[in-house]
Amino acid sequence: MIIFDYSILFGLIAGIIAVIYSVIITFWALKHSDGTPKMQEIAAAIQEGAKAFLNRQYRTVAIVGFIIFLLILVGGIWVPQFGMLTAAGFVFGAVLSASAGYFGMFNAVRANVRTAEIAKYGTKSALQFAFKTGSVTGLMVLGLGVLGISIFLDLSFYITGTVGGALDSMIGFAFGCSLISVFARLGGGIYTKAADVGADLVGKIEEGIPEDDPRNPAVIADQVGDNVGDCAGMAADVFETFAVTIIASMLLAYSIFKYYDFNILIRTMMYPLMLGAIAVVTSIAGIFFVGASSKEKIMKGLYKGMFATGIISAVLYYFFTMYFMKGVGDYPTINYYYAALVGLFLTGFIIIITDYFTSTHFAPVKSISKASTTGHATNIIAGLAVGQMSTALPVLFIAASIILSYRFAGFYGIAIAASSMLSMAGIIISVDSFGPITDNAGGIAEMSNLSSEVRETTDALDAVGNTTKAVTKGYAIGSAALAAIVLFAEYARLIENGSIHYIFMISQPSVLAGLFIGAMFPFLFASLAMKAVGKSAGEIVVEVRRQFKEIPGIMEGTAKPDYGKSVDIVTKSALKEMILPALIPIAGPVIFGLTLGPLVLGGILLGTIISGLFLAISMTSGGAAWDNAKKLIESGAYGGKGSFAHQAAITGDTVGDPYKDTAGPAINPMIKVVNIFTILIVPIVLILWK
Repeated sequence: MIIFDYSILFGLIAGIIAVIYSVIITFWALKHSDGTPKMQEIAAAIQEGAKAFLNRQYRTVAIVGFIIFLLILVGGIWVPQFGMLTAAGFVFGAVLSASAGYFGMFNAVRANVRTAEIAKYGTKSALQFAFKTGSVTGLMVLGLGVLGISIFLDLSFYITGTVGGALDSMIGFAFGCSLISVFARLGGGIYTKAADVGADLVGKIEEGIPEDDPRNPAVIADQVGDNVGDCAGMAADVFETFAVTIIASMLLAYSIFKYYDFNILIRTMMYPLMLGAIAVVTSIAGIFFVGASSKEKIMKGLYKGMFATGIISAVLYYFFTMYFMKGVGDYPTINYYYAALVGLFLTGFIIIITDYFTSTHFAPVKSISKASTTGHATNIIAGLAVGQMSTALPVLFIAASIILSYRFAGFYGIAIAASSMLSMAGIIISVDSFGPITDNAGGIAEMSNLSSEVRETTDALDAVGNTTKAVTKGYAIGSAALAAIVLFAEYARLIENGSIHYIFMISQPSVLAGLFIGAMFPFLFASLAMKAVGKSAGEIVVEVRRQFKEIPGIMEGTAKPDYGKSVDIVTKSALKEMILPALIPIAGPVIFGLTLGPLVLGGILLGTIISGLFLAISMTSGGAAWDNAKKLIESGAYGGKGSFAHQAAITGDTVGDPYKDTAGPAINPMIKVVNIFTILIVPIVLILWK
């Protein structure tokens, strides 16, 4: 019990440190000037739109969540693993996941205008401000994750008096995080890309006006979308991935080590959480390494922070592991450290690979730009090819990480690698939040008619931010794959313990059938998400065209567009369209699990993981490559802005938008919702299939 108490205390302290850091930086940021009255007016419109969307979104999700809460609560009558505590965990996890997203949005929509103002003083100042304010989201995600798990695990153990009982309630906590995450990713993704595509189709393509032009009625909706999608959505997503991974690792540790000495069991359960707690300190340290003296060195400046965090983590993990895990289990103590190193190295490799396929400096993006000189179709073909090619190296490194970490410490080693990878969430999300902040800063600079020097600075920051958003999505997807493997391992153990008839083997027809069904889910999910963007974007196109036609003087700049109408239309449409795809990862396991049994359900889990991984990487990297191919041409390559190549690149970017910012990223939480919800309903499935 002493080890448990000290571990919980360590988690609480680390979480509180992260929250305190976030609050301090937030107040520090708010002390900076928010610019001219025009800049303040634009920023206020973005803040109002983002707040209105998230409030409506969470009210919509609350209805679904309340129904699930009642089912878990009432289900306790028949299933011991359900009941009040598990239902409370579901609510607590959902609230924390929503809070991570909401806080990220709150911070970003206030940092954007201040970044635009600070850009007047040069690249170095603007970079440091944008990154530090972005780090608030990163540390809040990591801190709330460590803090929330520590609090609820301690409370559950106190109430139930048993480790197994506490972990049953933690499954509810994880599912609450997952439910919010998939809705946040979907709703925010549909919103941001519907507004972006709608604004581009009429503004840039039909009317020939620049991006972020204040004459475009959808421009504020587009700015709002950057925050609710890339900031709030990503924060909820990675918070959920972190929480689910840590909880899945605890579940697996309990399954493997429950017959060992109680001290050993507690150490193996708490070790993944402790890695996250240590990472709070290393992430804060890494933030101070970020900096760049010129526009050309911005990306290197951000990478310094990420790699510094990884190196410091590797050092601290060694000393902590050799002390905390000494004499634990059947493996040498050093093996647990090696498994943690696998997770850190995988993070680095995925960052480098994603950067290669999405940065303007390398061959993949350049090939798309070159293909644009021969037309729209060749741009699309080249973009699809790059997206599909981008899956190979990440998958190979993920496969190698699974094999290596398994050899070091079995399935528990995979859990350690996944937890170590997710411990980098603080610095990675800091880099990601930098993207929407600088994107909005550029838009505010354009709409406020700031000097060309300011716009050059914000454009340079935005170009890097586009790559960092792609890198973060690659990281989120890769870590989700490892987390899902851990969840699947726990599922296989649960059904094998439930009955000798449910030994999971890949050669069984039921398992193979499940693989095919599961592989279908991500494609169906992505299809519905893409259709939702198309439908919502269509409504925006109609509205923007109407305003250009019916409000005289918009194009001349003598009349002001009705920005609020566009924001309202895309908000309602996005929230309506997100419901159906979001229900797939919940309805699928229920329908096929209850009717076809545990073996088919296990196959579904594997099929979803495998096809989802490939589809998500292809979409996110391909979409980002399309976007940066357009930016490369806009910088002067192949004729620059207004050229034939630029027109083709705009088409590719428009197609890639829902790829990289809606369907692709949303597959990440979708995979884990399928897995964690399946673990939640395993007792019911086993009762029905005795």
